[in-house]
Amino acid sequence: MRITIEGGRVVDPVAGREHAADVHVADGRIAAIGAKPAGFAAKRTLDARGLVVAPGLVDLAARLREPGFEHKATLESELEAACAGGVTSLACPPDTDPPLDEPGLVEMLTWRAHARHRVRVHPVGALTRKLEGAEITEMAELAQAGCVAFSQADRPIADTQVLMRAMQYAATFGYRVWLRPQDAWLGRGGVAHDAEVATRLGLAGVPVLAETVALATLIALARVTGVALHVCRLSSAEGVELVRAAKAAGVALTADVALHHVHLCDVDIGWFDPLARFEPPLRGTRDRDALRRGLADGTIDAIASDHAPVDDDAKQLPFAEAEPGATALELLLPLTLKWADEARVPLPRALATITSRAGDILGRANAGRIDVGVPADLCVFDPRAAWRVERAALRSQGRNTPFLGLEVQGRVRATLVDGEIVFEQ
Repeated sequence: MRITIEGGRVVDPVAGREHAADVHVADGRIAAIGAKPAGFAAKRTLDARGLVVAPGLVDLAARLREPGFEHKATLESELEAACAGGVTSLACPPDTDPPLDEPGLVEMLTWRAHARHRVRVHPVGALTRKLEGAEITEMAELAQAGCVAFSQADRPIADTQVLMRAMQYAATFGYRVWLRPQDAWLGRGGVAHDAEVATRLGLAGVPVLAETVALATLIALARVTGVALHVCRLSSAEGVELVRAAKAAGVALTADVALHHVHLCDVDIGWFDPLARFEPPLRGTRDRDALRRGLADGTIDAIASDHAPVDDDAKQLPFAEAEPGATALELLLPLTLKWADEARVPLPRALATITSRAGDILGRANAGRIDVGVPADLCVFDPRAAWRVERAALRSQGRNTPFLGLEVQGRVRATLVDGEIVFEQ
């Protein structure tokens, strides 16, 4: 279909600029930005006056809960939530049931997602079989099946020799390794940041050391093996400093932070609010502020929603027993805009953390881009539209989030994938 998006403010995160222009789409790609191509006749015109036209968002961590956890969410519900949130490409972690450690599982997931003609789903394969940290998976077969990277999700590898061998293998064939830094023993059984709030509430703590010890190991191994390492879900000020120093020393790595860690800290647990239960746990205000600064100065490359829909039965439990996670696909844009406004980060730079820079980490050259000739994956949104985060307003099947009741700004009006309108409001 030929579409013209008329009168919008086009934001290009790669070029770092924004300007008023029409965007013309044909044959699934951006045919022109600005003047209409010769002979172009749109079958559909979207009025984008007062709206921003940006690349479709790229989410580096969105659990779709299939296969194995359909009682928490379904592929259909979560892809619908992604479309409503302006997300056009997402990476699915391997902690499904069974884990994504077999090519057939990966092919099934990508086929089912493709059949819905909505969001581009990129599976992240398991680094070790069953995510048990003992035996390396057949990465070559998983990559051929469609895996864009390899990860342990939230399960650490205790045996550093296995970890090194996995990194060596991945480096040999140019595969990306995405790992969340967490020591297998430090903080084991902990549910909250090891500080005053956890002590006052009587909750078992997870020290920052559990992140920094593991992160130092990952950085050392990445330096030796030359693997393309992506550090997932940084949570501490000390972690940010380690990444900053490693980048300055020439280690090739990237890093992201979860959306909720950008805005919340351990104080937001309140009186045992299970909606604020996460892995890694919400840390102190000093950590939250360091994460925000790390995003602003580029030490942290991207924001991930860390979308993990959890059903009511798993959340309506005592804090220590509640399942970690929250819905976040539909909040990625407005909460990124909120951070940008508070930190005084220009819109193109802010959007880069959830578009082009995330696309680079994903390894997809055109993801998060808005340019002539690239696939027309676009997000059209109203940056001034205010709305309240309420369960009824969310399309994800798991409607639990600590941001319930918060008024945010930034509402998606249309999402295009491959030049087709998959969401419109």
